[in-house]
Amino acid sequence: MRHFGHIPAAVQARLFHREPAEFTADSPAGTLAVALGATLYSPATRPRLADAVRKQARRGVVSMVLCLEDSISDAEVGAGEANLVQTFADLAAGTATDADTATDLPLLFIRVREPRQITDLVDRLGATVALLSGFVLPKFTETRGRAFLEALTRAERTSGRRLFAMPVLESPELLHLETRAETLAGIASVTDKYRDRVLALRLGVTDFCSAYGLRRSPDMTAYDIKIVANVIADVVNVLGRSDGTGFTVTGPVWEYFRQGERMFKPQLRRSPFLEGRAEDLRTALIEHDLDGLLREIELDRANGLLGKTCIHPTHVVPVHALSVVSHEEWSDAQDILRPERDGGGVLRSAYTNKMNEVKPHRAWAERILLRAEVFGVAKEDVGFVDLLTAGLAG
Repeated sequence: MRHFGHIPAAVQARLFHREPAEFTADSPAGTLAVALGATLYSPATRPRLADAVRKQARRGVVSMVLCLEDSISDAEVGAGEANLVQTFADLAAGTATDADTATDLPLLFIRVREPRQITDLVDRLGATVALLSGFVLPKFTETRGRAFLEALTRAERTSGRRLFAMPVLESPELLHLETRAETLAGIASVTDKYRDRVLALRLGVTDFCSAYGLRRSPDMTAYDIKIVANVIADVVNVLGRSDGTGFTVTGPVWEYFRQGERMFKPQLRRSPFLEGRAEDLRTALIEHDLDGLLREIELDRANGLLGKTCIHPTHVVPVHALSVVSHEEWSDAQDILRPERDGGGVLRSAYTNKMNEVKPHRAWAERILLRAEVFGVAKEDVGFVDLLTAGLAG
């Protein structure tokens, strides 16, 4: 699979200075953690779920979570599990008979409720577990997390399949100030023990808001809710360090959308990529409640988060378009990481608009080049609107 692989090759050549690299479910964990991008959630009870997975893959989705937790009622869990088993069988049958292969499918994760579901589902999936990348673990704390991760380890042994965990940090103990430091320390301890199994940490901001009866409006980001912003900062502080002890932390869900996946089509007929009318699409984004999403994605990255939980397909392309590395970022990172710069020092950016300090900016540069590998580097004259338009049109 490859980011922006769903758009025509000629368009890719016009957009990218360096095109996104291919990766598979068997790629190194560090690559996959960055490549997750916009992780699209779908209830496990959805009818014709296998068709939906294939449809989203054709539209550029590279990671999906099939949810047995908050997206379905307690009474639907059994039906959801059965639907998942059938879905994986349908997907496996499709890869054997169609032009699709396993590499054409997104990275697939199952969000469970309890540890026992991990081993039970892996047993029930049988050989189709080869299409599964791992499990999303809700309400993750040290105690609950250990039980989940032990179950994941057992499932790996019985299946012979590498399976990743994506813990969701959303418990009241993490939100409440008097228990936050202890909770973070416990999470850090258990995730470090199972470091090879933890692909990324996800933030459950909706649960944080729920604990105080809050809900942000479409023109407010998670960072405007100070209680939530403080938790995000502390999570990154403890669990997102760039010294080798940290993990990829993904951005919180954006709750708002407008019905209809064709909502951008009128604007695409006046494509800024084709005709240079960028303001048309920008106006459309604001009108369709996505201006807040764009601001939140930018703030996610500024605060050390990468990727995003998504509940609607229209959110995927904006997340991916804003994940592409700009030519300026790539140029700065390349300069900072040149072997002759190992001794440190300060140099003027090739864009002559900033100073790059080699030692303080090294970790940033390394992250930029890893993101450039999976999302590509835009050409000098290509901006976000160009990438967004191409992604939507593709």
